Amino acid sequence: MRTPLLRIMLVVACGGAGGLAAATDLATAPAPPVARVEPHVFREFGGERVDDYYWLNRREDPAVIAYLEAENAYSESVLAPTAALQETLFAEITGRIKKDDDTVPYLDRGHWYYTRFAEGQEYPVFCRRSDEPGAVEQVMLDVNALAVGHAFFQARGTTVSSGGGMLAWADDAVGRRLYTIRFKDLATGTTLPDAIPNASGNHVWAEDDRTLFYTKKDPGTLRSYQVWRHTLGEDPADDVLVYQEDDETFGVGVSRTKSRRYVLITSYQSVSTEVRYVASDRPRDGFRVFQPRERDHEYSVDHLGDTFFVTTNWQARNFRLMTATETATGKESWDELLPHREDTLLQGIEPFRDWLVASERRDGLTRLRVRAWPGGDGAWEDIDFGEPAYVAYVGVNREAGTDVLRFGYESPTTPFSTYDYDMRTRRKTLLKRDEVLGGFDPADYACERLAIEARDGARVPVTLVHRRDFPRDGTRPLLLYGYGSYGSSTEPDFDSARLSLLDRGFCYAIAHVRGGDELGRRWYEDGKLLNKMNTFEDFIDCGRGLAAAGYADPRRLYAMGGSAGGLLVGAVINLAPDLFAGVVAQVPFVDVVTTMLDETIPLTTAEYDEWGDPHDEAAYRCMLSYSPYDNVAAVPRPHLLVTAGLHDSQVQYWEPAKWVAKLRRLKADDRRLLLVTNMEAGHGGASGRFQRHRETAREYAFLLDLAGMAR
Repeated sequence: MRTPLLRIMLVVACGGAGGLAAATDLATAPAPPVARVEPHVFREFGGERVDDYYWLNRREDPAVIAYLEAENAYSESVLAPTAALQETLFAEITGRIKKDDDTVPYLDRGHWYYTRFAEGQEYPVFCRRSDEPGAVEQVMLDVNALAVGHAFFQARGTTVSSGGGMLAWADDAVGRRLYTIRFKDLATGTTLPDAIPNASGNHVWAEDDRTLFYTKKDPGTLRSYQVWRHTLGEDPADDVLVYQEDDETFGVGVSRTKSRRYVLITSYQSVSTEVRYVASDRPRDGFRVFQPRERDHEYSVDHLGDTFFVTTNWQARNFRLMTATETATGKESWDELLPHREDTLLQGIEPFRDWLVASERRDGLTRLRVRAWPGGDGAWEDIDFGEPAYVAYVGVNREAGTDVLRFGYESPTTPFSTYDYDMRTRRKTLLKRDEVLGGFDPADYACERLAIEARDGARVPVTLVHRRDFPRDGTRPLLLYGYGSYGSSTEPDFDSARLSLLDRGFCYAIAHVRGGDELGRRWYEDGKLLNKMNTFEDFIDCGRGLAAAGYADPRRLYAMGGSAGGLLVGAVINLAPDLFAGVVAQVPFVDVVTTMLDETIPLTTAEYDEWGDPHDEAAYRCMLSYSPYDNVAAVPRPHLLVTAGLHDSQVQYWEPAKWVAKLRRLKADDRRLLLVTNMEAGHGGASGRFQRHRETAREYAFLLDLAGMAR
């Protein structure tokens, strides 16, 4: 049974950026680094914008590296009194992770595939077993062996050829998300000499067992813009370019349909898509356009049997499901199968021979619904999950002829769980729930779902998790997390690391602010472009509302956000500098105007439909009004921990570096201002499953120290 949203009226404003006394004494810390001022003047729409720290974008300049390293040393010295706490937290967090673990196997063409982790190892081992009695394990790829000698390593896109004999994968040892595709003969265990650089990590096999389609990135902008065809055994220099996306606002990706009969190329941007297709057993044929691109028309395609399934927002803001035949794919010939609903966002479908599964979002939560196909009465049945906040998603379902749906499930109090659902009997079977070591009992924790009324009357969903004995009397610290961009929903998931905060008395809350699609496309559209200020005001109003309702001590209210969520918290501390006592801004996107004017760096032209085209004065003025870097003033602000990655491909390291330099120059308080740059990683931070929690432990120690809980 669903828990109704609670309406909270905002009746008080909360302050307290100073927080409680912390263990770290800035008076005894060394002087912070001072970045040199080197004015760079931008002239836009008849005015001037001066950037004193523009020079920090020179990645290869020794002075830049020296500055980042000096900031790291300063942060380490300021946080030195929390060193023991960081070690305690790291031991706690990693101690909850099962050291030797594996995923639930899934069946694909006669093999059971799974991933396992071994004790003492940071990276996964990809394995399979034949679907025969007594079959032995075959190690396809041991990422630990590949990662030896690398401070950062990531492998993705592990895909087996249709005949089962060849493995393709892509790896990155820098963190820039420029991958090299490699191949392995699974019969002999030999790695082939074929190596394809500057790839995106997105690739699929054709049905001939020799042909791989893959996407390449522009090495400067990192935009995936080309699709190439590689034939095993041939020189990658002779690969064939099969498609190039010349519109710089679009990227491209490749995929296979559920039927395996078609390879798809999808050109995508924020508000438009275009799909091309070719028969997977005829990979040298030319790709055909499924439905020509149109402004404000997004669609995706899958195929099974003799039917194409099209999820589309054509005349349907929250999307609807259509079908098409193999002989007529244009939208004028589509037939409606699942109509548009104003209160439900259709996210995608999973077809089976006898069933269809729809993944939807309603009331801010994901839903999985099942109906018989192509027969039956057309009725859709919901899978019941029974918690007030959760996330459920379709897992790996390669076999189309089964009656069993594999799906994943978790909630703020329920660890990640793998289920099989019999679509005929409607019976769920729990196959595995991640084991949390150290005595975790979900009964010790409680999850709540609220709605806080924003200043314009919008009801903003908020998910909270805390210990069951948490007193709602305004005496405890609360960490508020938010994102709110790209139509990306912040899911109410489980995180065993979070227990280290909850067990010390914190409440953890997610503000599902406008800019995500938790409440459908309208929710997204109301938090983008000229409506972007709604995102920030929602977050502020949620913080005030939670404190007013007794979930937070106003002096110990904290905020966290990463990437575009870093933009969120960065804007918030300009708009309401006295609201939060401390803020963690992870790889924050804070220099909005300069970045969106620079078409030579990643994520610029492709994001005009998210933030606006700064060459348009209205969009420019809007971005300028909230850009954190452009709105720094000499006023007291919260304690601030900012993180960056030197090789970040999404948010360039210089954005947080410039922001901290400017904040420090205009500092009007004695609160902490720390910048920590990972000099060996990119947007996601450290790559190992344990070592990445060094960063978690640092952030948690920072917050606990501010809250007076450093012991």
